[in-house]
Amino acid sequence: MSNELTQPGKLRILLVEDHPLFREQVKQLINKEDDMTVCGEVDNTAQAMQLLESERPDVVVVDLTLKGPSGLELIKDMKARNIDVPVLVLSMHDESLYAERVLRAGARGYITKHEVSSEVMAAVRKVLAGQVYLGAQMASRLLETIATKPQPQKGISTLTDRELEVFELLGRGRTTREISRSLRLGISTIDTYRARIKSKLHLDNGSQLYHEAIRWVSAGQKPAETANSG
Repeated sequence: MSNELTQPGKLRILLVEDHPLFREQVKQLINKEDDMTVCGEVDNTAQAMQLLESERPDVVVVDLTLKGPSGLELIKDMKARNIDVPVLVLSMHDESLYAERVLRAGARGYITKHEVSSEVMAAVRKVLAGQVYLGAQMASRLLETIATKPQPQKGISTLTDRELEVFELLGRGRTTREISRSLRLGISTIDTYRARIKSKLHLDNGSQLYHEAIRWVSAGQKPAETANSG
């Protein structure tokens, strides 16, 4: 955990990112701004909560995949504890599957790691200004959803936030016991999530579940229906 001394008067940014190289790149990007500075950088939700309470940053930039519970869980915990610090999600995960989820949880913006640095900084500034940031395509899609009759969800999109988290960890080769430790949940609870995922994705057994999860992660986590869904 890092909470370096920062200059007074500057906007303070907390980075929550588990890839050291990418975290360093974002840190350098932010510190180049005359009116911003990184006040802390961590790779897990527990340390992020500590710095949120001690440092009171102006904004949190968080990835979804962290060491232990996800960035989505951090956003929910912040909301539950009434920590009123705006959150921008900066992630490699597919925007069409995760953007609405993080906004529902309480985040103020979502941007993918594929965007250029100038757009990342534009997103940070928009969230700092109290606005919501979404890419143009995703914003249009959400508005279209609001304006039209809701369509029934299919495939991966039917999973709850926690089920999706378990599904991704399975796709990354984690065992039930490893997922239990990572998410700090009982093994029986993880087994329940596995059963629900199999039911929703119409998978017959654990082998099919692992295969589908690995295929999904390898394909870049797109919100498509499973191979078994028709």
